[in-house]
Amino acid sequence: MRCGLSFLPDVHPTVMSPTEYFANALALCAMADHAGLHSIKMTEHLLHPYGGYCPSPLAFFAAVAARTRSVRLITGGVLPSFHHPLQLAAETAMVDAISEGRLEVGFARGYMPYEFAALGVPIDQSRERFVATVETVLRLWTEESVSVDTPFFSFRDATCLPRPTQRPHPPVWVAASLSPESFAWIGRKGFKLMATFVLADRTFLKELIGIYREAFQSGGTTTRAAEIAVSLPLYVAESDTRAREEGGRYLTRYFDVWEDAANAWEHARSGAYPGYAHLAQVIRASTPEHLQRAGSAVFGCPARVADHVAWLAEELRIDHVMWQVDFGAMPRETAVRSLGLFINEVMPRLHALV
Repeated sequence: MRCGLSFLPDVHPTVMSPTEYFANALALCAMADHAGLHSIKMTEHLLHPYGGYCPSPLAFFAAVAARTRSVRLITGGVLPSFHHPLQLAAETAMVDAISEGRLEVGFARGYMPYEFAALGVPIDQSRERFVATVETVLRLWTEESVSVDTPFFSFRDATCLPRPTQRPHPPVWVAASLSPESFAWIGRKGFKLMATFVLADRTFLKELIGIYREAFQSGGTTTRAAEIAVSLPLYVAESDTRAREEGGRYLTRYFDVWEDAANAWEHARSGAYPGYAHLAQVIRASTPEHLQRAGSAVFGCPARVADHVAWLAEELRIDHVMWQVDFGAMPRETAVRSLGLFINEVMPRLHALV
């Protein structure tokens, strides 16, 4: 199983400045690269402490690329509904060049009503706009003189510059949470899957992953196998008790910020997002203790964390865990200590299991 880092800023300006946040994140990225972790993921959001510090994962990765040598850079993801495909194709290809071919492009539909409202994008059209934009970006990466005419954008004879460094284009991930339709579409298209463990229980998630695998096989992709990743909170300490107490405190802060953002659904409804009216209640019920019992938060001493990773590999048959190591506006020294224990004491145990 591959391991990487996953960032989603959950920071209020009164708690941590953007300068401090990004200095901390870049320090953790350098640790990950030096230790040989596989990837770093950053998520796009706007307007709220839930993710709002990073409106552009690509700008972040331009900085990460300058400070690292081998770690893969995964947008987790950019929100195509908020971008013109010409802009998105060109900017991703530019970061692919800056990183010397280390970019992997993850796309996500977005689901916060206030983001759609502020940008004037109808939320009920999110799926159609998402699909049209992703498919057009793929064409712009691989074709010349591209012409398209959709309800959302139209242009003729466009050739994207720069061309992608990776051929035919950077690897593509798509995020999905609860919709079987989304998991099936991702599989049929032959994309890599970013699955959400927090919102779906283990049984339902296994069912959704099964839908993805079946669709991937039926889609006719033969050059590579399906690939599945999840992002999970990680906190490693010298003892299970300390890890649960300290990690639980920071995770509670993270979920408080997420719940506050999700409260926007109390005043919004969309047929494109069935069930999201209750998102805040679901988040509120997701206590650190509940998440640890469910396996979707990993807190413990090095031995326990290694056992949990082995369980994830066997239970869900996932290929890639992207660890959230700085949740809850965690101070740098705290995140560095936890990540250091994972690198120095957990990773050797994982290698011994192979």
